[in-house]
Amino acid sequence: MRRLRFTGLRVRLAAAFTAVALLASVLASGISYVLLRRVMLQRAQDAVLTQVRSTLAQHVPPKLPPDMSASIGAELEEDLSGPGRKAVAVRVTLDGSVPVPPSEFLDVPVTREFARRAMKGMVFQRVVRKGRPYLLVGAWVTGYTTTAEEPERLTPPMVFVTASLTREAADLRSFTRVLAVADALALMAALLLALLATRGVLRPVRRLGAAARALGEGELETRVEVRGRDELADLASTFNRTAEAMERTVTELRAMEAASRRFVADVSHELRTPLTSMIAMTGLLAEEAAGLPDGGPAELVAGETRRLGLLVEHLIEISKFDAGAAALVLDDVNVADAVAGTLAARGWTDDVAVEGTADLFARVDPRRLDVIVANLAGNALKHGAAPVSLRFGAAERAGAVGVEIVVADGGPGLPDDLLAVAFDRFVKAEAARSRSEGSGLGLSIAKENAVLHGGRLEAANGPDGGAVFTLWLPARRDPDEEQA
Repeated sequence: MRRLRFTGLRVRLAAAFTAVALLASVLASGISYVLLRRVMLQRAQDAVLTQVRSTLAQHVPPKLPPDMSASIGAELEEDLSGPGRKAVAVRVTLDGSVPVPPSEFLDVPVTREFARRAMKGMVFQRVVRKGRPYLLVGAWVTGYTTTAEEPERLTPPMVFVTASLTREAADLRSFTRVLAVADALALMAALLLALLATRGVLRPVRRLGAAARALGEGELETRVEVRGRDELADLASTFNRTAEAMERTVTELRAMEAASRRFVADVSHELRTPLTSMIAMTGLLAEEAAGLPDGGPAELVAGETRRLGLLVEHLIEISKFDAGAAALVLDDVNVADAVAGTLAARGWTDDVAVEGTADLFARVDPRRLDVIVANLAGNALKHGAAPVSLRFGAAERAGAVGVEIVVADGGPGLPDDLLAVAFDRFVKAEAARSRSEGSGLGLSIAKENAVLHGGRLEAANGPDGGAVFTLWLPARRDPDEEQA
């Protein structure tokens, strides 16, 4: 089950797609709200101003009869008042004072500045009082006819009107809610479309990722189906071409490696029979020439022939590991007896100090354990210095019970640059050892045998100098593994 990653490509693409859609939706909603608000308020404002203007034109004649200001003001208040509207007419005096109506007659108080501007004609402004919007209108008819004897008697009144914009505000709130719902639906739709779109985009990417992992795991025949003609299709085609080239190269390399291994194995097997005869004959020649003054060359030939025979045996053993033909023949082995037998068979009993419990048993292949111990002890004796010690005992690693064998010498130890490659084939630490007489395959064979048992073989330098090789083998093996 794949865990959702909030930093994944799909999440980032969906977030970017949704953010763009949300920005576009909010921008469109904001523009729509501003335009609609302007239209609605302009319409309400024009309706009120038109009514005030027409009412004034209807009730205020160009030549006002004397003492008609009060009656005309009452008619104006009656005609301009109504649901959501209040009107008040104020008598205008010509002594320079500004007529301001009492605040209790209107929903919005009128300032002197507003009244002063209203004396020049019609003025208006939108005002919010106690959270409610209103339109305040002030108007006075100019250009009327009067006389110098009685000007005030012939002056028309000034009218002030407040119109409530609550209905328009409610409509705008409803429109805002509709826009919010529309934006939410648009956001959900954008998120759904983003998920669908990213799914279509990332499906080929996931197929490419799975194919790349399979190719990395060695499935060289892996290919990706090419769909469409876009950039992802080009990428799939490039991947397929790369996989084909890699398959050809790896196949050729494997064939060359297999041929090389077969060649080494065949040559080693072909050399084994004549070398066996040569070893026997050179041994006899060396024995016969031992008492002669010029018997040195015969001994040299015999020694080099034995060394060549050892190299061939090691190559045959390595070829078995490479071919996967090496098998275990497991038995319950007393570790102390096995170590003692290995050292005694090679005459190393007095040269190696052994320390360990006598009743330690392990289920291992006796022959391969003998090869491992002989290689480690022989390496310490040939390339190290005295004292050489071998310690063994029970050890547990990763919860598994096993046997640990440690071989240490008193030599200069391994150089740091050779510790990582000590078990590679044909590696010899000639610069750090006094002699180099082996085949360069002994430690490799020991490592392969340890791995075949399911164990480990490690190389290190001791705290006081000298090389230290640590072998760990499981003391018991699963019956299914033994059967396999």
